[in-house]
This record gives sequence, structure tokens and C-alpha cells, in this order.
Amino acid sequence: MLLSILIPVYNERTVVERSLAAVLAAPLLEHMDRELVIVDDCSTDGTGLILERLAAADCRIKLHRHAVNQGKGAAVRTAIEKASGDFCLVQDADMEYDPAEYPKLLRPLLDGRADAVFGSRYLAGEQSRVLPFWHSVMNKGLTLFSNMFCNLSVTDMETCYKVFRTDLLKSIPIRSNRFGFEPEITMKVSKRKLRVYEVPISYHGRTYEEGKKIGWKDGLKAIGVILYFWMIDDLYVPSYGRGLLNSLTGTPQYLSWLTRVLRPYLGDTVFEAGAGLGNMTGRLMGRKLRYVAGEKDALYLHALRNRFLRTPNVTVCRLDPESPADFEPWRGQFETVLCVNLLETVENPKTVLQSMASCLKPGGALVTLVPQGSSLFGTLDQGMGNKRRFDAAQMASMLSELGFGVEHEHQVNKIGALGWWFSSRVLRRSHISRPALKLWDKSVWLLRRIDALLPWDGLSLVVVARYTGK
Repeated sequence: MLLSILIPVYNERTVVERSLAAVLAAPLLEHMDRELVIVDDCSTDGTGLILERLAAADCRIKLHRHAVNQGKGAAVRTAIEKASGDFCLVQDADMEYDPAEYPKLLRPLLDGRADAVFGSRYLAGEQSRVLPFWHSVMNKGLTLFSNMFCNLSVTDMETCYKVFRTDLLKSIPIRSNRFGFEPEITMKVSKRKLRVYEVPISYHGRTYEEGKKIGWKDGLKAIGVILYFWMIDDLYVPSYGRGLLNSLTGTPQYLSWLTRVLRPYLGDTVFEAGAGLGNMTGRLMGRKLRYVAGEKDALYLHALRNRFLRTPNVTVCRLDPESPADFEPWRGQFETVLCVNLLETVENPKTVLQSMASCLKPGGALVTLVPQGSSLFGTLDQGMGNKRRFDAAQMASMLSELGFGVEHEHQVNKIGALGWWFSSRVLRRSHISRPALKLWDKSVWLLRRIDALLPWDGLSLVVVARYTGK
């Protein structure tokens, strides 16, 4: 295994060589190597020349530079992009934190218990330098404020030592350029429902005379960062995964609307293909004897396993919807197969439907939700990775060929069809504005009540079909 140690550096010529020597000599767990991903954030005091010399002498050091000073968050963001290890650990270059404690930070990750580990200066570490009272008050106050809004109980949100699985960290967008990185990543870790552990660490803090850079203004900005990312669900990098799933994490009222439509057609045993982040799983699994959630994407699969780790009636499995072999272990076992916002992303929807039919008991029901209206297909669909939209007649014909009889059709979100057409075909946007999506979600209570009165087709189509065999 490889550990990527992410080191943002700015004007640290007096300590950087000793600091990197300690990082290179630090103990690691067995069978683990390291790479130092260093980002020089446009140092002006000669630090860059020292880093060049060190990088030339040791192939484990990967040096990158910013042309202008951007801040710690920007440097960490660059380091994440360049990291190639299995795990990422953030290490400041100022010698306030002790690299000898890497093994204790890594252990919860290697044991499979954690997705992220925070080193806490306020748990019982071996050594901690006593620093000015008001600095500690600011740190603990920001941690309390963060905990109130992200609903975690960490003791040290502002700690430098944060360790992550690299695949998870690379999927989280980092927007803060300065010290807002710490509250931003904490809020997003909470919203992503990652498993977070804390371990006690030593702390050898510096005074401002010795070079400490963070100040009270950064504390005020941290409060703004906490409030901003509490309101805005910016949890996945734009290029990552099925875009609609990422957007739907911020629309609880709309998801509740879909739940009301889908729930009456589900039996006691349900197989959900393309469960994504578990948006529907978490709302529909209640009182089911058996609920299997299948997902192909590695990060979504990981999120599902975390979310339903202790839910006895839910089983999470890896499922490639375009691989018929992945459906074989589940053949003939379920009263209902559920498929929400999946068919539009695959190459051959008919083949996928045929595979799902194999999982049904005789007389079982297939419940699907698809984007409706081929005339609405445009830049929004393309930006989300959708390959098509469906019409009701097309769905009925395809299902009939596979031995299904359509029993119910529901038009959903008719008002949304107008906005989709205007954004995709007129404005030619490729993504949905998250603030606009959140505001729209607040009006769902009214929209769902007038939906049936509107005379055109909905943005989405729910089809319930009974399998009779061929």
C-alpha cells in the first residue's frame, strides 16, 4: 500500500528541511510505502529552492508549485489531484504535528472501521504545548459551532491531521482556498455519512512570533464556511458518477414525493438495481422482510455499505446492470424489482430489463422510474450522463416484448418538464444549479398537489408492470 502525505508549504525556509526529514523517517504500518506530495504555494523566502534540492535528492518527493499564492485549501486541493496512494494524510510543514504518530492515525483505516480519521489535540495525547488561552477558545468554539451544524461530535475540527481513503477524498470537491478547508471537509464528510474516527495526537504549536499564520479573521471566515456548506449540498466533484443522484441528495421533499408514488407497488421482498447513494433505499426499506440494494459504482457502493451496515433486512451487493451474470445469484427470489433513474444511463435498456425480470418470482412486479419525453433530451441530460429519455408507448412496447403487462403509469413532476425544456433546450445548461434545486424542493408540497391538473406529460414516468413470462 501507498500513503500519500499531502504537504502545503508557504514561506517555511527555517523549518521545512527538518520537517520533511521527520516525515520521510516516520514509521508506517507494515507493507506500506510513502510519497510526499508537496505544493509550494508561491513561497517568497527561498523555501522553493530548498524544496527543489530535496526533491532532486529523493524520488519519494513529488514537488508542485503555484504561480501565485492561493492559500492552504488551494494547495491541499492541488495535492489531492496529484496523489496516487491508497490513503491521503494532510501534514503541515511547520513541525507542530509529530509524524511519529502516523501508525495510530492509519490503524482505524487499515482495520476497515473508518473512512476518515481526525487527529485530536484535545484528547489525551502524549505531549501538548500550552498555548495562549484565546487561541484554544477559538479552536474549541469553532469545533462546537461546526458540530452543531454538521451533527458530529468531533473534539478538534481544526486539526491538521486528517487521513482519508484516497478514492473518497478525490470525489469530494474542495472550494475553500485558505483555512476554510478544515470546516468544509468536516461538513462534507458529515453529509456524505462517512465513518469518522478520532485518535489523540501530540501538539507542538507555534506562537505568532514563531511563524503561526492563522488569525481571528480566519476564524470568522470559518463560521461563514460552516454556514455556507450547511445550506449548499456540494458533495461530489462535477465529473463524478451519475449526476442526478448527486443532485437528489439535496431534495428531500421531492424524494418523499417519489416514495409516496412507488411504495404502494412494492412487495415484502425487493431488489433495487442501481441503488446509487441509497436515496430511495432508505425511504422504502422499512417493514420489508428483505431488501437487496445493488450498485456498480465503487464509491456509491461504499456509501451504501456504510449507511446500511447495521440494518438487518438490507443487503448491499455489487451489481453491474449491464452484466447478466451479476443477476444470477438473485434469480427468482423477489416479489418486486425496483429501478429508479438507471435505464437512461445504460447502452441497452432492454437487456437490463430482461436481467431484472430474471430476479422476479412468478407474477412479480417491475417498478421503474425513467426520465420522460424524447423531445426534452438536451444538454442537461448529456451533462448528467444520460443517453436517452423515454416515452410511455416505447416503455410499454419494450416491456411487452419481455413478457410484462403494464398495470399502472404515473406522470410525475409536470411543472418540472417546462423548466427542464427551457434550461436544456433554450439556455443549453449542462448542470442543475444547486441553490435553485433546493428552492424548488421547498415548493414540492404545492407542486405535487397540482401535478394531476396540468395537461401535459411529466418530466418523469413511473411504470408498474407485472411479469407473466414469455
